[in-house]
Amino acid sequence: MDLGMISAAGAAVCFGLATVLQAMAARSASQGGTAGLDPGLLLRSLRNWRYLLGLALDGAGFLLELVALRTLPIYVVGAALAASLAVTAVAASRLLKVRLAAREWSAVAVVCGGLALLALAAGSEGHSRGSTALRIGMLCGAFALLGIGAAAGALPDRARSAVLGLGAGCGFGVVEVSVRLIDGTTPGALLTNPATYAVLVGGGTAFLLLTSGLQQGAVTAVTAGMVLGETIGPSLAGVVWLGDRTREGLGAMAVGGFALAVLGALALARFGEPPATD
Repeated sequence: MDLGMISAAGAAVCFGLATVLQAMAARSASQGGTAGLDPGLLLRSLRNWRYLLGLALDGAGFLLELVALRTLPIYVVGAALAASLAVTAVAASRLLKVRLAAREWSAVAVVCGGLALLALAAGSEGHSRGSTALRIGMLCGAFALLGIGAAAGALPDRARSAVLGLGAGCGFGVVEVSVRLIDGTTPGALLTNPATYAVLVGGGTAFLLLTSGLQQGAVTAVTAGMVLGETIGPSLAGVVWLGDRTREGLGAMAVGGFALAVLGALALARFGEPPATD
């Protein structure tokens, strides 16, 4: 439990810092790409050192997330990842000289309080490894997100940003659930498990959607959608299909902590975008 919470917190720090760097890089890489999904944007961003450093932090965060997902219920890890926005807000206030209002510092405190309640109430991860149908469903869902991202180009600006953000969050959610559906690490087991490919497709799609959303504006809508997508659905999947539970008698505390962490993160959604810099 301790190792899982430390890993989840470490992942939140890595992802929070990476958000600042990647938003800066995505904006500077903008060259009038498509209104929806813009694969060329990802290639242009890869030439920016900020984006590369952000990717390195994302990689470290992903490894820590894997450790957390193998020892904690998905709802705890999801809430911790949403709390990365609190890290982004604090980092922006220190490194980018962004002024946080009292209500935003309050939101940071709410996020931390929610995570503390979750840490106290969370039980161990469920022991169910899911069905074959669930594994295939995760892979199909990952591919479907690509189509949703492409279709978002026809939507008005703010709606498009929200859809891209929600799609990115759902992609990260696919990763969270699919990691739990991998029950063998031998080459043969990995290559024959649809969940392995769901992790790869879901993660790649999520990064592409998030990068496109950050570049095209309305970043608050993108970030809020991402928080919702990566927390609520995966958490329900963990409880319904994978057997995630709370400690005896502490279900209400876990629900309250989860709600506080997510609502606090949503209040900090604007920190998905730092001030423009050179």
